[in-house]
Amino acid sequence: MNLLEIKNLSKKFTAPGTGLFSRNKRVVHAVSDVSLTLAEGETLGLVGESGCGKSTLGRTLLKLYEPTSGQIIFSGQDITNLSQREMKPLRSQMQIIFQDPYSSLNPRHTVGEIVGASLRIHRKSLKSSEKSEIQQLMERVGLNPEHINRYPHEFSGGQRQRIGIARAIALRPRFIVCDEPVSALDVSIQAQVINLLDDLKRDFALSYIFIAHNLSVVQHISDRVAVMYLGKVVEVARTQDLYTSSKHPYTRALLSAIPVPDPEKERSRKQILLQGEIPSSTNPPSGCVFNTRCWKAQEKCRVSEPKLTNVGASEVACHFPEN
Repeated sequence: MNLLEIKNLSKKFTAPGTGLFSRNKRVVHAVSDVSLTLAEGETLGLVGESGCGKSTLGRTLLKLYEPTSGQIIFSGQDITNLSQREMKPLRSQMQIIFQDPYSSLNPRHTVGEIVGASLRIHRKSLKSSEKSEIQQLMERVGLNPEHINRYPHEFSGGQRQRIGIARAIALRPRFIVCDEPVSALDVSIQAQVINLLDDLKRDFALSYIFIAHNLSVVQHISDRVAVMYLGKVVEVARTQDLYTSSKHPYTRALLSAIPVPDPEKERSRKQILLQGEIPSSTNPPSGCVFNTRCWKAQEKCRVSEPKLTNVGASEVACHFPEN
């Protein structure tokens, strides 16, 4: 059963014109016509280059950004046009873990106040057991429960991210957007946090959308992976199928950049180097958005936009998918 269903979702922003005295507004196509599903208990990895719209998509799903068009269906309910007041009862079921543990925590609040804020907001009253509950949450994410009166600056980066995770699971949500939760952490700490997220998913029956640049991390934690380019999803597949037999040329290029821990294999393997710059999201190319950098592009790619269609075990938006 699908917990989340996205239908033709788009998010556009307006930006000032380029000239000093320009009154014309530019339209930024951050997310364009995205359709995805997320099953109960599933982790969907979301990958792509910086600026492709991954974080914007995640925040739009939570209604932190209002969608421009399309539908967001959560647990069978269309939440696309719900007001902030109407969304409040659903907030306890939908949470986010931010990328930067340094800026996502209020430096003026203690850890106990940060983790307990959602409990007080949604329960509307303080409970005598609140302190004990916060301490249990801290212990569950691997922190000393006696440190609830400390401030964020007294913790390391990895510990701060654990505080953010404790805050996200405080209300026992069903769905969490993990917005690059380990990219700001040391490699040794990344593995610990990924294992923690895996354990929490199992223990609390969570569903994740896991946004990341590190394709090796995504491979480890995800059940399925969606690849984004310039605001569009270009390929979706089960993790094993995507990493062993990807179909979209852009996916192939991304996977070829994953470092290999064997110097001999690293020297002998062929890396696909994409030519040119990523087009501007204010003026995306016609047809296939990847046609300006694709080595397989033909005239059809420049005039006709491909739709996601089943090719083998993948859904691919490409006129000439890889074999």
